[in-house]
Amino acid sequence: MATSGTDRVPTQRPAQLALSRRHMLRIGAAAAGGAALAGAAEPALAQAAAPGGARHVLRAPALAPGDRVRVVSPGSTPDPTNMARGIEILRSWGLTVELGRHVFTKYGYLAGTDAERLADLNAALTDPGIRAVFAARGGYGTQRIVDQIDVSALRRDPRVVVGFSDITSIHGKLWRDTGLVTFYGPMVNWSDARTGPESAEALRKAVMTTAPVTIARDPAETAASVVVPGRASGPLLGGCLTLISTSLGAADAPKFDDAILFFEDVDEAPYSIDMMLTELRRVGVLSRVAGVAIGQITNSVGEPGEWDAAAVLKDRLYDLGVPVLGGLRLGHGNGQLTVPLGSRATIDAAAGTLTVEPGVRPR
Repeated sequence: MATSGTDRVPTQRPAQLALSRRHMLRIGAAAAGGAALAGAAEPALAQAAAPGGARHVLRAPALAPGDRVRVVSPGSTPDPTNMARGIEILRSWGLTVELGRHVFTKYGYLAGTDAERLADLNAALTDPGIRAVFAARGGYGTQRIVDQIDVSALRRDPRVVVGFSDITSIHGKLWRDTGLVTFYGPMVNWSDARTGPESAEALRKAVMTTAPVTIARDPAETAASVVVPGRASGPLLGGCLTLISTSLGAADAPKFDDAILFFEDVDEAPYSIDMMLTELRRVGVLSRVAGVAIGQITNSVGEPGEWDAAAVLKDRLYDLGVPVLGGLRLGHGNGQLTVPLGSRATIDAAAGTLTVEPGVRPR
C-alpha cells in the first residue's frame, strides 16, 4: 500500500520500499493488540441482523443540499490544490464544507500528532450538526489512532463516512463497533486526472441517493481475468489488502464469515500480494467467506519471468470453492468508483457484476 498521492496517482517503487511500509503498518497493528467485539446498535435504527462482526446494519440518512460535512485528515497531509478541487466538487452538490482544525498540519509524515488527528476525527463523528465525514486523504497513520475512535454518537445519530486506502481501518472499526455502513470511495484530495466526472457522480449517487450500487467488471483492469463463476451474497467488507492484513487480530478487523470479501491495493509486488493472501488463508479468513470481489490491483510490478498479479490471485483464490470476481474499478486506479461497505452485496461472477444495497436510508 502506498503512503503518498491523491490517494493516489501510483508510481513505481522498489519492492524493498513497499515491504518497509508493510513493516511499519505491522508494528502499529502489533502495538494495538487484539480486541474483543464491542458495541450494540440502537434497536430503532437497526435494519437487519448482520454477519461479519456487527450485530445490526446501521445506515445514515442520505445527504441533501445544505448539509454540513466535515473533512478531516486521519493519516497523512493532503495537497492544498487537490483539496481545493475536492471541496469545489462537494460544494457543487449543495453541501456546506468544513475543515478539521489540523487538516493541513504536518508532523513528520502525519497530518499532526496522534492526539490532534484523533481530536479532529472524533469531533466530526460526535458533532450533532455534521451529516458526513470525508477523509482528506489516506497515506499512513489511521491505525495509530483507530482504537481511540469515539463511536458513542454514531449509534444514535449515524452519519456518512467516506474514504479509502488507509481509511480501511476506520471502516472496519465503525462496522465492528456500531454496524455502520460506510463508503469506500475517492477522498477530498481530488485528482481530475485519476477521478473524473464519472467518479464524482458515482460518489454523489452513493451518498445522496438510495439507489443500489452496481459495479461491472472492467476488462482493462489488472485482475479482470480472475473469475470463478458463481453467485454469492453477504455483507461487503474489506478495503485495502495491506490494511486488512495488518489489522488481523485488532479491534478494526471485521469478521469476514459469510461476507463478500473485497480488496484492492497499489504498489505491491505480486509476491507481496501472495504473502498477504497466504496470511488470510492461514488464519482462516478465506475459508469462511461467501465470495471474493477484487478491485483495482494498481502498479503491481514483479520480476521478469515470475508470476504477475493476476497469476498470484488465481493461485491463491481459485481453490476456495466460492465465486470470485476481479476487474472492479474500486481502489487506487484510474476511474475509481464508490461502494458501500457493510451493505448486503451480490456478486454474479458469470455476469461480471457486483450489486450492493444502498448505503444510506431515506431522510
